[in-house]
Amino acid sequence: MSAAEADSYYAASVTARPPRPPLEGVLSADVCVVGGGIAGCSAALHLAERGYATVLLEQEHIGWGASGRSGGQVIHGVACGQERLEHLLGDQGARAVWDVATEALQLTRALIERHRIACDWVDGYLLTALKPRHDRELRAQIEQLQTRLDYRSVRYLPREEVQHTLATSRYVSAMFDANGGHLHPLAYTRGLAAAAERAGALLFEQTRATAITPGRVSTRGGAIRAPRIVLCGNAYLGALAPQIAPAILPVATHLLATEPLGEARARALIANGAAVSDMNWALDYFRCTADHRLLFGGAISYSGRGQFAARAANRARMLRVFPQLAAARIDYAWGGLLDLTVNRAPHFGRLAPQTYFLQGFSGHGIALAGIAGKLIAEAIAGEAERFDVFARIAHRAFPGGALARRPLLALGMLYYRLRDLV
Repeated sequence: MSAAEADSYYAASVTARPPRPPLEGVLSADVCVVGGGIAGCSAALHLAERGYATVLLEQEHIGWGASGRSGGQVIHGVACGQERLEHLLGDQGARAVWDVATEALQLTRALIERHRIACDWVDGYLLTALKPRHDRELRAQIEQLQTRLDYRSVRYLPREEVQHTLATSRYVSAMFDANGGHLHPLAYTRGLAAAAERAGALLFEQTRATAITPGRVSTRGGAIRAPRIVLCGNAYLGALAPQIAPAILPVATHLLATEPLGEARARALIANGAAVSDMNWALDYFRCTADHRLLFGGAISYSGRGQFAARAANRARMLRVFPQLAAARIDYAWGGLLDLTVNRAPHFGRLAPQTYFLQGFSGHGIALAGIAGKLIAEAIAGEAERFDVFARIAHRAFPGGALARRPLLALGMLYYRLRDLV
């Protein structure tokens, strides 16, 4: 277990994981899935339910990566926004992606209910505006969602209502989405894995894939012979698929969790219990947990290096929102890598006719990764229309090559950080 994961509230608040052995020897299957996050576990589940002999390989343990460390927010749409999608795919293609992303919210709830996954689901998501410019953008976004996309679960909250909902004066308005929500992401990922096993999938942990060739995934201890391969390693895939690695940048993001505040105090912070994020580029996001802690994220390192001063940075950010928590103890602080694309659109496709990949969720991974696994199962079963819409999204490599891409990105992000100030 890494230091970052060892300090995670999520790892500390779930029951001991069931033992799963590493792969030893050579097995044959219909499909081999690489990566035990939400996307991989969902793919294994949906493939097994369709009758495919499915094997999943995870280099650490289920939910070890971003899927088990995130803010746990379940949000509509994709990270790049609908206007950007229309530029990339045209109106029809963008609407098809929107429809899948909206179904993803329904699928998340359905999977939790059908497989009885105890993951602390709570309804409600708030997107908050910090300044008049944000308020104008927010009103336009709500208008687009309600009229152009017929997404009626959102509504506008003026300052007065926001201040009755959140115990802070930081925000000027907000959008509430009754269709969004939040959950315990590690518990959810493990629940998907258990459901996949009940459906017949075989899961191996502590099993790093070392090489991929058509029809074969090799590991240190053996191999899987499978005509179809699904890569779901995202930011942790490394050099296993060099063709797609330049299209994503692993970005370090960090969170903290306070001591238990008690139900009344937690409810006073967020009256409706919703997940919250703001509209800054370098955004803050937060929610209350089932045991009444405040979970707060926001500190990001584009260098991809370690924890730097993330604990102190996130605490300072938290106190800008909730200064009344100055005396609250910080019990957990952790981080992990998310897979960012240049255009912030998801990156799905094929390396070969029967080798698929899912990556580039760019912070919108909980709902979207779940349905991405379903799209993979559809595509392998010969129903590839929805998967292929995503595969048409054009992606380019981060500029600068392996050495300069991070410094160039950090320089580019400075513009957006400065824009957050005006």
